[in-house]
Amino acid sequence: MRILLAFALASVMFASEPRYLNPIELAVSPDGARLYIVCEGSDELVVVDAQSGKAIRRVRVGRVPKGLAISPDGARVFVANAWGDTVSVVDAASLQVAKTYRAGFEPTSVALAGPALYTANRIGNDISVIDAATGEETRRLTAGRGASYLAVSPSGNSLVSTHIYPNIGPYRTVPESELTFIDTHGSYVQSRDRIENAAGMFHAAFSKDGRLGIAAQIRPKNLIPLAHVEHGFALGNSILVFGEDVGEPVQLLIDELDRYYSMPFGVAITPDKRTAYISTTGADSVTVIDVPKLLAFVRNLSPRERKRAGNDLAAASHFVTRRIDVGRSPKGMALSPDGARLYVANRLDDSISVIDTRLNQVERAIPLGGPEPVTPLRRGERLFYNAKFSFQKQFGCAGCHIEGTLDGLAWDLEPDGFGIDIVDNKPLEAVDGTEPFKWNGGNPDLETECGIRTEKFFYRSQSYSKTELDDLVKFIKAMPARPNRFRAANGELTAAQERGLAVFERTRRKNGAPIPDELQCGTCHSGPKYTNQQLTHVGTRKPTDRSSSIDTPHLVGIALSAPYLHDGSARTLEEIWTVFNPKDQHGVTNDLSKDELNDLIEYLKTL
Repeated sequence: MRILLAFALASVMFASEPRYLNPIELAVSPDGARLYIVCEGSDELVVVDAQSGKAIRRVRVGRVPKGLAISPDGARVFVANAWGDTVSVVDAASLQVAKTYRAGFEPTSVALAGPALYTANRIGNDISVIDAATGEETRRLTAGRGASYLAVSPSGNSLVSTHIYPNIGPYRTVPESELTFIDTHGSYVQSRDRIENAAGMFHAAFSKDGRLGIAAQIRPKNLIPLAHVEHGFALGNSILVFGEDVGEPVQLLIDELDRYYSMPFGVAITPDKRTAYISTTGADSVTVIDVPKLLAFVRNLSPRERKRAGNDLAAASHFVTRRIDVGRSPKGMALSPDGARLYVANRLDDSISVIDTRLNQVERAIPLGGPEPVTPLRRGERLFYNAKFSFQKQFGCAGCHIEGTLDGLAWDLEPDGFGIDIVDNKPLEAVDGTEPFKWNGGNPDLETECGIRTEKFFYRSQSYSKTELDDLVKFIKAMPARPNRFRAANGELTAAQERGLAVFERTRRKNGAPIPDELQCGTCHSGPKYTNQQLTHVGTRKPTDRSSSIDTPHLVGIALSAPYLHDGSARTLEEIWTVFNPKDQHGVTNDLSKDELNDLIEYLKTL
């Protein structure tokens, strides 16, 4: 009930604001006549006449749509509704939702290959295989963590999934993501190819001949202090190049020596294979890549150089030919069938930029009819996703808090000691009312956390004005928690969750001895968001920590925020009470059986 109330209050905050469209993905009809634009802010599919730029229809789809695919004949448009766990099937003739299919947890993209639909389910870490005609899910394929973006090969024989979060690995090791390749004839996973030092992979695209693939990604340097922002880079904005044209995958930075192009997201390759485009969300631009030069550069690398190319800040000079300024926060992109125009969805402008690919310049902007007033909340949202404040414009808030969530990494953020006070990155959803911040409680409020601390320790440059900081904090406080998939819609608990609740609320050990108040779960994890907002000693101090007292984290959405503990040393919820609680200082759990601990975890997932 407490978390439902918190979510309702956040919903009320948003209800009083203009509802911006937030176009995030788009596709062009096979004949090039229409643009289909997914607007996650207004839960719509906006249909635009490509020639005139006028909206034909606004189709209400499911909650927070994030991806779409068009059937080869143009008759159907499939929209992945991330917060609704559904796919809306839109009839292109009537422009109405004809059917709604069930998918996995948080379908972020959808792809059509033969008779099957595939959805990449970000929370489920898997891929649904759905019969496109009936809507029946025929198979669920295991993928990496945060499966999010799908690309079908030109032959239709296979598709690849990228992953927004790295897979959970050993503590303080180089992060690793993957490309998941699927055989579309048998609907099975062909391979799960490891991509080292990647912790945020977004869109991928294939060349028309299928021999080249390009994926947008981030290469973090989270194992050394963030002070290295001044000496190299913290988040490497990069691409992964793979396929027959290059052999083993190669990672390449698209940044320059003294200027960075934050948050690569969308990818498009022209039909003639001459040019590739990467949307860079935090830089409000599109990066233009000369593909023949790119391939020549990669082929001339020695085996050793190929391994190290992802750290070469001079690499982009060999193949990046232009940066095109577009609207605010460019996300998804799509080429016209003839490759003459590139359409770019500007999420925080409610507009589409149209780029002439012959001249590589914007020829016009298409407004989508979003609200006119720019509110403080909207200004704060724009600040959150922009990288203009950090040193050499390397990253913004969304670089680590990807789409308001997390990057799955632990960072050394302190300026006064290497390897000191490692901190696990936490999501920002439902963070309002959980102060203080920083794992040792050093920042009393978000104004301190996002203001002077960010300016001095993260950005290493002049940061926000007072008004800008107020707007940013307002936006962060308004972030709602996403729907909880582990709890029934009516709020009822399963038998296992009820047993877990009993463990959470117990006041006595199994032998009848009383549990001291300070060791009862509900003492620290109390209140509407399951935190008493106090510092507590729970026995998890490491040699790298300067303090034994830990800020009590809130438990809203705890199931989705691995790794755990203040420094990210626990890979799973189970490890918190098995590996890291030998003396029962972090709650009394050593008298629990494995089944009882599993029940406790099942309950925690509902919060």
